Amino acid sequence: MGVEQVHRTVEAVWRIESGRVVAALAGLVRDVGWAEELAQDALVAALEQWPRDGVPANPGAWLTTVGKRRAIDALRRRSLLQRRVADLGRDLDDDQFTPDFDAAFEDRIDDDLLRLVFTACHPLLAPQARAALTLRVLGGLRTDEIARAFLVAETTVAQRITRAKRTLAEAKVPFEVPGVAERGERLASVLEVIYLIFNEGYSATAGDDWMRPALCAEALRLARLVQELMPEEPEVHGLAALLEIQASRTAARVDADGEPILLLEQDRARWDRLLIRRGLTALDRARAANGTAGPYTLQAEIAACHARAATPRETDWARIAAGYAELARVVPSPVVELNRAVAVSFADGPAAGLELARALADEPALAGYHLLPSVLGDLLAKLGRHDEARAEFERAADLTGNERERALLRARAADCARGITPNR
Repeated sequence: MGVEQVHRTVEAVWRIESGRVVAALAGLVRDVGWAEELAQDALVAALEQWPRDGVPANPGAWLTTVGKRRAIDALRRRSLLQRRVADLGRDLDDDQFTPDFDAAFEDRIDDDLLRLVFTACHPLLAPQARAALTLRVLGGLRTDEIARAFLVAETTVAQRITRAKRTLAEAKVPFEVPGVAERGERLASVLEVIYLIFNEGYSATAGDDWMRPALCAEALRLARLVQELMPEEPEVHGLAALLEIQASRTAARVDADGEPILLLEQDRARWDRLLIRRGLTALDRARAANGTAGPYTLQAEIAACHARAATPRETDWARIAAGYAELARVVPSPVVELNRAVAVSFADGPAAGLELARALADEPALAGYHLLPSVLGDLLAKLGRHDEARAEFERAADLTGNERERALLRARAADCARGITPNR
């Protein structure tokens, strides 16, 4: 395996394993910022050693072990936690990696990941900082990817992450799942973080792949963990329902070459019926709880409309449009309004949808959001206004950071240039 190929492998492994590595290290050093630094040191070691020695059989365990060894060395130098160091050192003193290292920590990895989420969502931090920090240390996302998720400047996200880590370290925030009295206080941020991680996996903001299934799987697993931890909270079940139903479409969202397949063009026989059933069950639990439906439950109800439709023609678009209207009332957002415009276009015709979408053109939060011109292009094409549609598709292609999506949008622009209305 050549050096370049090994480096690509390291990058892929990091995407999948970074959250677990950081969580395991944070469980040892009780400092999220330091844990991330140790994980980055292990990543550098992999870039140096794997081209020479080969990719290890269990790369995640290799990274974690290197990070733990460096932590132990630092703790020894600081003369801190001597008893803890001695206990860990007995297992790691020889030069050979423990073959079943990951198995030894398998029983605690879920707890470590959940502790990491709750620590990063500490009330000391601003809500935006909580989500950004967790996406960074748990999801392994780059700063620019987090910025796209929040629709803010990259420098803003970088500052939030730096300040968040400094705040947690200075306050000596314990690395733990909080008690019952504190959980509700942090729950909204925890759910937001899991939701954003899933979204980044479901529709990658940048790179060569349309999806990052490992991130979706990680978010779904975390949602299930929180669901078990806080079964009395309806929005916990609402989020789990939403992610289960969305994840059910994963196999149908790309073709054999990794090219995107949009919702109405998907082979619904490839939708995972088990995940749909799990999602509908979680939705029932959310509905059964007392209180008004929150944003995740409302989104899950919209997703359920698609899941119950055997064919695109059977989709209840009027109900979906009403669902987005209710969602916009609960959590006002131009992105929600854009989704409502799409639903209205199917329920009442493209002209009605275009009117709603055009009203969002001056929204500052959507200035760099590629889906606004993408939706405008689609609706204009359906109305036969191909020149205007082509311009919108080209603008959307310039704005997206995902190569697969860029290619799809340029193909749609090319269709419009030939007077062909793209399928959707």
